[in-house]
Amino acid sequence: MSFLHIVRRSFSTTPQLNELRLLSRVKVVDNSKIGRNAKQSGRPVKVINVYKKPLVGRLGDKVLVTIEHEKKKAYIVGCKQRQQTLVPKFDSNNVVLVDDNGQPLGTRIRAPIPSCLRANTDPNFVKILSLATTFV
Repeated sequence: MSFLHIVRRSFSTTPQLNELRLLSRVKVVDNSKIGRNAKQSGRPVKVINVYKKPLVGRLGDKVLVTIEHEKKKAYIVGCKQRQQTLVPKFDSNNVVLVDDNGQPLGTRIRAPIPSCLRANTDPNFVKILSLATTFV
């Protein structure tokens, strides 16, 4: 194997995405009972649908996740990938679980929320923002 071949293999020209695709692993950051049980069991929570036309989820989008052999709706509140300017990059993909009516399942959010999400005017999302204790 030549040196040029080794260098070429470690160099990537594909840009990072700033969105969540289908089957992306996410972390539940609220204190809901089903979120705690999923964390203790070690089974990953995955995105199985995005409620937008080009099935990619960005910050503030509503998604359908599979958790503990159930389907639950959630909002994306943090992305691991590269973000736009002045939007923080997180260590994990974070979601907050909601029920079918849009009410949050937890009573507290344990992770910081990007302050750019305050501009979201969805009435169900405003309820999530009121549960957050820290904004970055």
